[in-house]
This record gives sequence, structure tokens and C-alpha cells, in this order.
Amino acid sequence: MRHATAFAAFSLGMASLLAACSHTHVPSESDAPGAASRPAGYKDDGGAPPPPPESNEQASQSSLLVEAEALGQRQEAKRAIAQRRKHSERNTASRVAQLAESRPALAMRVAPPAWAGPADRENYAHIQRSSVMQVLDQPVSTFSVDVDSGSYANVRRFLEQGRLPPTDAVRVEELINYFDYGYTAARDPDVPFSVTTEMAPTPWNQNTHLLHVGIQGWLPEVEGAGTNLVFLVDVSGSMQSQDKLPLVKTALKMLTAELGEQDRISLVVYAGASGVVLAPTPGNDRAAISAALDRLEAGGSTNGGAGIQLAYAMAEQGWIEGGVNRVLLATDGDFNVGTTRFESLLDLVRQKRKSGVALTTLGFGQGNYNDHLMEQLADVGDGNHAYIDSLQEAHKMLVRQRRATLDTIARDVKVQIEFNPAQVSEYRLIGYENRALKREDFANDAVDAGDLGAGHSVTALYEIALAGHGGESVRPLRYAQPAPATDLSGEIAHLRLRYKMPEDGVQARSRLIERSLHKTDVLDAIEEASEPLKLSAAVAAFGQLLSGGDHMKGFDYTDVAGLARQGGEDAFGDRAGFLQLVDLAGSLSRQARVGGGPRDESRIQNIGG
Repeated sequence: MRHATAFAAFSLGMASLLAACSHTHVPSESDAPGAASRPAGYKDDGGAPPPPPESNEQASQSSLLVEAEALGQRQEAKRAIAQRRKHSERNTASRVAQLAESRPALAMRVAPPAWAGPADRENYAHIQRSSVMQVLDQPVSTFSVDVDSGSYANVRRFLEQGRLPPTDAVRVEELINYFDYGYTAARDPDVPFSVTTEMAPTPWNQNTHLLHVGIQGWLPEVEGAGTNLVFLVDVSGSMQSQDKLPLVKTALKMLTAELGEQDRISLVVYAGASGVVLAPTPGNDRAAISAALDRLEAGGSTNGGAGIQLAYAMAEQGWIEGGVNRVLLATDGDFNVGTTRFESLLDLVRQKRKSGVALTTLGFGQGNYNDHLMEQLADVGDGNHAYIDSLQEAHKMLVRQRRATLDTIARDVKVQIEFNPAQVSEYRLIGYENRALKREDFANDAVDAGDLGAGHSVTALYEIALAGHGGESVRPLRYAQPAPATDLSGEIAHLRLRYKMPEDGVQARSRLIERSLHKTDVLDAIEEASEPLKLSAAVAAFGQLLSGGDHMKGFDYTDVAGLARQGGEDAFGDRAGFLQLVDLAGSLSRQARVGGGPRDESRIQNIGG
């Protein structure tokens, strides 16, 4: 009997606990006073939810237990309680699911999702690497400039974590363009960039040569009418980790410290819904801007499309005539509600760029990072893309290179090189795979291309096989027509550049720069080459090794380091950091060959193919 009484007391306590659990309070809109007036992601200082109401079911369960015990039917009582518990759990789950469907942000506060861990949902567009082109078949190469640098910082993140990056994460042109090569500055504002060309033997192939093209943007001594920036910040649940929203807030505060009274800052946030946290505010009101950033919290799903539309509306509200008008999107790119289809998001930005507002994307975090979307949004938004993996990178992009990131000096910059088949038999453009243009696109001003920022530089490298030097990699056809005899006084190629001035408007006609490249300009040895060519060649080799190394002919990471050390001055330590990455990649590559490899691409989602 003592055992039966003890079991009844224990069961009664469990019944009370189960009854309380079955009535767990699920938040609703009425629980958050003023919630409709506060944007998602803003701190909610409202009171705690009311305690659960008294339950008739609790009394019913207790009564049932006592009756069953009195009759000696303990097993029946236990089964009855278990059945009631299952029924109650199903009801609670149903209520939460209904709330999640109607109000995602509130539902996420009830049951925030667990982070899936690194490298399980990162998205990268598949890159079909540039192939060798025969000049007789295709003498003209055309591409858009690319000032993005996000791939370099993202590759660095992988290497510093002890993993080789996925090959599709390596955009070689972005690695090359991460560095400042100290090109001669442009002096004429009517021609907003200088052009440098150089040719020398290829470090990894003694039978071919590198054609090096460097473009240096003009840096005005006086800044323009002002900067109108909209900080569009993702405050969804996926942004909780320290390398996401906390780093975003610190980075944007660093940028704010560089602005003045003539500048304007707005703050828009989005999660399940979007909202304006800060209307256009003078740039020198740092206390108000910092306070608004400090109050941001992560939670909820991600409706990036709605946030983008609202951010452009705020940019138009704060418009500065003759100044910089730009949206800075800070996110991991993991859009999961609202407009989520990739092409629909791109179409949205294509339409919005017609207003004259540019879009810069700043990528943060890991595990669910959508590199493909971030890079392409910046591309169609007439902006640039950076990946922020540290405060140092934030300082580089938003402080040291602030004007290059924000101020546009040339729009729709296109490069076209026509090779002379009498002098060049083959060529291969290193990188720029997703910047390739059709030959006819070069003179078509309706075709969009990359923009160049104040003081920014762009570098392109071609590996070329000079006729008669034995560097050809493609066997000639048996019935191919021979190259024409005309050599045009030793011209190797003809370089053309097209661009628009920002003040001329979006529909303006482009301007043209041309120059010829001659065989007499070719250097005899790589040792005679300039420091910019050596460093850019080292970075190009590094990127090619990380992405497969099909053209490297035994040139390895040790050779890359040796070439990079000849790169000259290193004012900010970027080259020293690069050498550390080369050493890491070399070690990881050797480990991969011996033990099966630290590069695991099985969980990386590649798009396209």
C-alpha cells in the first residue's frame, strides 16, 4: 500500500507538470505592445508573457489518476496520461506551425533554429575556367572590368580554418584585384583612368608570355557634394553569430566615423519583415547612428527582397544631387521568405539601378553564405562586392579604400583586345569568366558593365603564345588556312577601352580609348619585369593552383612565394598576408595529396554547370 501511495503522489506531480507543459504560452501579436510600429530585428523591451492559465485538464488528469489507483489500475492510468500528453503536444505543435506560417518573426522567438555548422549550405556559382583560344578562330577578347575583391577574403577564411577552398569559390580576377599595384595615377579628369601595359615571359611556362594590362582610376583631391548611404542590414536569425551581425555593426560604425555633415545615413533592417530604423540623418550625428546600430538584434526569417525595395526608397528620399547615392547590403545572403528566386532578385535590382542608386554587397559569416547571390547582386546593381571576415578587412574596404568602394568615376567600363594572328597564335584570359562579353557588346552602350571607383585599379593578365615560339597548346588543323602575312609593323595586339562618365547619365554614349601593343615591347626575362607584373603574376598563379592548376606545368606554391617576394613595397602588409596564405595553401595541398585532403566540397552547393 505504501508503494501504491508513493506512486500516486509521484504520478500526481507528473500529471501537474504535463498539464502545465501542455499549456505553454505561444506569443501572438497582442503580446508585443506596439509591435506593428517596430521593425523586425529591433530590441523589444516589452513585458514578459503572462503566466499560463489554470487548467481544467490538470484537475481532470489528477482525478483520473486517483480513481485508477483506488481500483488498483495503475497501468491504465499511466496509459491514459500518456495519451493525453500526446494529444496536447500535437495541439501545441499545430499552434506553433500556424503561427510560423502567419507571423514568422514571432514564431522564431519561440523555437530559434539551430545553426547547421560550417560549410553545409554555402552557395557558389560553377566556374567554367577560360580555355585557350586560337587567334585564327577568335582574334577578339572582350570583357567587363571587375573591381570586386570578395573572393580573396573568402579564400583566406577557408585557408585560415585549415581547409582548401572549394574551387568554385576561387575567382582568380578578384584575387588579383585585391592588391594595389601602384600604377601611375590618371591626371586628366576627362580621362578618368590611366592604362599600363607590359609583356614578359610567363613564370610557369618558358614558351609563352604574359600580357599585363593595368587600369588606375583617378582620385579627385576634393570629395563631391556628399554621400547618401542606406545601410540595409539583415537581422534574421541566421545573423546571430559573432562573425555576422556583431561584426556588421562594428564595421558600419567604422565607416560612419569617416563621414561628415554633408553626408546622410539611413538604416533599414529586414528579417521576416522590413522596417526603417533610422531616417536620413546627417553623417556627423554619430551618436544617433551608433545608437540605432546598437539596438539591432538577430531573429526571424529572411525577406531580403522586401528589404531591398525599402532601402532603395530610402535612398531616393535622401538623394544628394551630384553626390554618391548607394545602398550597402550587409548579409550572409540567406534569403528564405518573400522574393527568394535568384533571377527575381536580380531583376528587382536591375530595375532599381535605373534610379541612379548603386548597390554594394558586404558578405558576412559562414555555413549558409550565399556567395553566388552576393556577387551577382552587386554586379547587376552597378556596385561592388566584398566579403568581410574581420575588422581588418572592414577597415580596408570601408576606411582605407572608402572612396574606391563608394565613389564612381567611370561607368560601364569594357575592355577589348584584338590579337594579330601574324604575331600571336593563342591566348588565354586568366579569370573574368563571368565577366565575358560578346564582341558586339563592346560598342553597344545598352549592355551593362562594371564601374570603376575613385582611386581603384583593375588588372587583367593574358597568357599568350607568340607565333613561332613553340608555346602553342592546341595542335593546328590539317586543313587550316595559314596566318596572313601582314604584320602591321610588328603589332601584337590592339587594346580598346570604353567607359561612360557618371555625370553624363545612365543613357550616355560611351567614350573610347585605344592603343597598340608592339613586339618590341616584349621583355626577354621575367626578372626584367616591373614589380606590379611580378606580384600580379604570383597572385594569378596562386589562384590557378587553388582552382585546379591545369596550366601550371609544375609551378608550385614555393615558386609562387618566391615570385611574390619580388613584388616591392608593402605599405599595408597585404603582400605579407598573401605570403602567409601561400604557405598555408602549400601545406594543405601537400596534406591533401598524402591523406585524402582537407578540401571537402561534397557539402558545398554549386549553382550552374
